[in-house]
Amino acid sequence: MLYALRVPLPSGIAALSNRDYRVYFTGNVVAQIGSWMQTVSQSWLVLQLTNSPFLLGLTSTLQFGPILLLSAFTGVLADRLVKRNILIATQGVQATLAFTLGVLVWTDRAQYWNIAVVAVLWGLTSALDPPTRVSFVMELAGCEHVVSAVGMNSASFNAARIVGPSVAGVLIARVGLFAGFMLNALAFLVSIVALSNIPARPPSPRTGTTTVVQEIAEGIAYALRTAAVRFILSVQVIISFCVFNFSVYVPLLARDVLGLGSEGFGLLMASLGIGAITAGLSLGAIGARRLPLRLIAAAAGCACAGLVGLSAVRSFWPAAALLAGVGLTGTFVVTSCNTSLQLMAPDALRGRVMSLYILLSGGVFPIGAFVIGWISEAWGVSTAFAFNGVLGLLALVATAWLPATRP
Repeated sequence: MLYALRVPLPSGIAALSNRDYRVYFTGNVVAQIGSWMQTVSQSWLVLQLTNSPFLLGLTSTLQFGPILLLSAFTGVLADRLVKRNILIATQGVQATLAFTLGVLVWTDRAQYWNIAVVAVLWGLTSALDPPTRVSFVMELAGCEHVVSAVGMNSASFNAARIVGPSVAGVLIARVGLFAGFMLNALAFLVSIVALSNIPARPPSPRTGTTTVVQEIAEGIAYALRTAAVRFILSVQVIISFCVFNFSVYVPLLARDVLGLGSEGFGLLMASLGIGAITAGLSLGAIGARRLPLRLIAAAAGCACAGLVGLSAVRSFWPAAALLAGVGLTGTFVVTSCNTSLQLMAPDALRGRVMSLYILLSGGVFPIGAFVIGWISEAWGVSTAFAFNGVLGLLALVATAWLPATRP
């Protein structure tokens, strides 16, 4: 059994030598599979109810918009409160929301406004979850195994992106849309049980008496005066705005360009996940504490170039291959940025630094999703791919040369 292992593990999975991380990782994998099932089911439900690319993009904007508004404050909470308890609370709320949406779909009462309300409530809890989760991983794994842990988290997230959409596509076709939501609620309960079996760790002691606003300002000041942090956050913004809008891109590519149904949509999402899981495992196996910033920027350029290629595809296999490539390079960038920031940030500031990472990545995502939905509605998703690919390449060039962001 894994709990009895005492032999050294390969560097890519070395974080599993820690019992608490193993328990967390197991529950988190189950929750991630359920979340991807819900992502696919929700996107397909919006298209089924509205037939509108614009409303599909608006749904993502509503779901991720609270991150833009609240992440700076939630980072302070992540530094002040017991992280395990925060995650149990947020996942309990999300399990309830998933079950509610599943019941509405099952009873044939779902309307677009229901999805919009659930998206906003989901976003409010999600604003607290990511900065807590990324610093909680560091808390469990420690500096010694943080590269392995972040790489494994990325690999599990993207393995779930393979399994979840594939299963959801089959369930939508064979059982109905409600199944993905119900199974996601069950998956969250499994994750909550796993978190409950991890001992609670008190937060790092605070030095002095400061207000929330002062603590936010302290985190921002650290990021602004650290050149490498400025550069990493700039690259992360570009990737989040231009590349990581797959919940809008891929269903429109499947339905409107390739003429596929829900199962084809699931397979395209799985192709994306194959590339992404390869990136996560590769980074963990490399084991480097910090990757060269030029390598991170080059991977970001490859991801944006992949979007330009997707604007020209008209058949399944080239689309699947390009999505795998974009998933690989995009995930390499995100995982490298995550790892680098966690290693750079002091313990007492890590929650706030990672909240800036979430703010500038998850926060710009809803803006990008809105733009993609609008362009796709007006000119088609192929134009949206080309626009964001070219925009990302130009922004990366500017980031590499402007004194404000160049390290």
